[in-house]
Amino acid sequence: MGTYMLSSGYSDEYYSRAKQAQRAVCNELKNYLRQYDALLTPATADVAYRMGEKILDPLQMYTGDIMTVNVNLAGLPAIVVRSRAGVDHEGVEHLPLGMQFIGPHFGESQLLEIAHAFEVSTISTKFPERDILSSYL
Repeated sequence: MGTYMLSSGYSDEYYSRAKQAQRAVCNELKNYLRQYDALLTPATADVAYRMGEKILDPLQMYTGDIMTVNVNLAGLPAIVVRSRAGVDHEGVEHLPLGMQFIGPHFGESQLLEIAHAFEVSTISTKFPERDILSSYL
């Protein structure tokens, strides 16, 4: 199908549309970054999943990255940190949510400072002491 589209003269049309969408995403994020030092967005559409829960479902794992596409299209730097996990007042355990800080072009050092401040102020759980992935590979 891709070869047909490219050979039938459609490539210019699709490339133009893709570049137009890319410019729109980039311009929108840049406009926000004129007002703010960084943007904070979720890195995934859901909370972290339990170990091994979705390892055999590539589609679910793929959709986990969908919230980072706009940053990649815009070519902006971003860093993902985990938010606070814990137990609520009813004793229900909550898994962490990945939070994404997005900065302006060449704003990596500022993003690292922001991410560090965020992690220091919100860390409340310990990281696993054992290698959690070796049993799934």
